Amino acid sequence: MFAEWVNMPEVFGEYNPLRQISRAEIEKDYDKGTLELTDFIIEKKDGSKVGLICHFTLTHPVGKMLEIGYSLVPSERGKGYGTEAVGIMVDFLFLSKSIERVQACTDARNVASQRVLEKAGFKREGTMRKYLFIRGEWRDAYLYSILREEWREPRILTKTR
Repeated sequence: MFAEWVNMPEVFGEYNPLRQISRAEIEKDYDKGTLELTDFIIEKKDGSKVGLICHFTLTHPVGKMLEIGYSLVPSERGKGYGTEAVGIMVDFLFLSKSIERVQACTDARNVASQRVLEKAGFKREGTMRKYLFIRGEWRDAYLYSILREEWREPRILTKTR
């Protein structure tokens, strides 16, 4: 399903580069461990799969940065699943990793994604001019982040015994 969705422009939307990658290529990258990427499926309570969310590491000369990305199938957008998934991912990352920030970037025209991030507590840090080359043109992107001290505690209810 992951390989299918990655290759479908309607799932990854107009704000992501068009990709064509085979299931075998994806499996090869995972098997070799060349991707510092962890994917999760977003499911509704009835078990139907409605999207993907991931976290990945970006290597920079001064250190590593943790970034998230997400996408929902078109019929499930605007229903709160993205905001809930981002909240769960942020909780997971701050609870399981020794990090000070989680970041995300979004095409400057992607207002829906910006709303998701802002509802999840992310702050817009700035504009990265001509950051993404998508569908034949350079596009600006917004960089968002949430810091550990802004997060404070899980917003998602968890069971403890």
